[in-house]
Amino acid sequence: MNRLLRVLALPAALLAVSAAWVLAQDITLIEPNEVGLSADRLDRISDVMEDYVEAKKIAGTVTLVARAGEVAHLGITGMQDVEAGKGMQEDTIFRIASMTKPITSVAVMMLFEEGHFLLTDPVSKYLPEFKDMRVLVEDSSEEIEPAKRPITIKHLLTHTSGLTYQWNARLGNKYQAAGITHGLIEDPKTIAEGVKALAALPLLHHPGDKFTYSPSIDVLGRLVEVWSEVPFDEFLRERIFDPLEMEDTGFFIPEEKVGRLAAVYEREKGGAIRRVGEGPQPGDHGMVHTVTYPYKGSKSYYSGGGGLVSTIGNYYRFAQMILNGGELDGERLLSRKTVEYMTSDHVGELREDGFGLGFFVDRNVGEFRGLSSVGTHGWGGIFYTSFFIDPEEELIGIYMSQLHPSGGLGLAAKFRVLACQGIDD
Repeated sequence: MNRLLRVLALPAALLAVSAAWVLAQDITLIEPNEVGLSADRLDRISDVMEDYVEAKKIAGTVTLVARAGEVAHLGITGMQDVEAGKGMQEDTIFRIASMTKPITSVAVMMLFEEGHFLLTDPVSKYLPEFKDMRVLVEDSSEEIEPAKRPITIKHLLTHTSGLTYQWNARLGNKYQAAGITHGLIEDPKTIAEGVKALAALPLLHHPGDKFTYSPSIDVLGRLVEVWSEVPFDEFLRERIFDPLEMEDTGFFIPEEKVGRLAAVYEREKGGAIRRVGEGPQPGDHGMVHTVTYPYKGSKSYYSGGGGLVSTIGNYYRFAQMILNGGELDGERLLSRKTVEYMTSDHVGELREDGFGLGFFVDRNVGEFRGLSSVGTHGWGGIFYTSFFIDPEEELIGIYMSQLHPSGGLGLAAKFRVLACQGIDD
């Protein structure tokens, strides 16, 4: 059906919308056939999301599909907070975790365009603590050797720096002892202090030798401060969020918006979900996080790799800017050539799948996570949010939920298939 409005009794309280309506945050929904999409096929998204909510595998989701600059599907399914009886809304705020990384990468490349640095520059040119880095000798947890080459800015952008996260089996204990965090927990340090502590630890491998997902993007957040002489959170607000009208995106939530923040759920052994409690919580890979980090405790650590919260409408504006080649509604953040460079593969055989500067990049059909085209790019967050941009089809898909851990559920990947199969031109 072209206009779908379904409301079931709590706790399911399922709502899905697909119509030519104007909703909050200036999301204007058009009829899908106006942009070569099928309304009936897009309705499959809501059907699948409802199935997962009814099976109590997730609490709720918000999904968005846009083509040619127009939003053709906005699906609002299930609960923002089951215990409070609060349904998902189009302006629900989500912890987007690693979906922060593409935004930080855009900030970096804006300063690159202004001539503040070259991608081949060593990080130590701007952060002296990264001079003379040491590397953990392979197959050892203690022996170290001098790095063969310095870490460059491009190494940070492509996760080939040799840095790692604190759940790494070989370096995790050292990271934890040094208080290195991932941006998903209250941290009393500043990013300047956190990055300096990170630089004092050995690298997992020589820079440029391997792809290792890491807090490299936190280091980039600190570099944004050094280059711009503006605190990282202010730079993002003034140079990205304000121009793109992303009013609900930031590192910490003001008191008046806490009620819009989605609760985080976790999967029990039987497959059902339960609400994650306050305080430090163990998660995947030995990772510890807290669900109160966007609004309680210290608000001084701005994690470029994982600290932001946002709404689906806000993140859509960011994604549309990327699809447009760096511009949205007359506001140009990047040149088209810079966006092309960022969304091209830069890691080659170092990673099974392609990776650019802040985005995965599908290099060939064998790497596809769905039915999208070569050159499709995007990323996801550990609390179960994801997005993709297919430039060939002018298609954007965004999925947002709050579930950790989510491994094995496969719903975000299914969403990508469901979004692409809606093409009907």
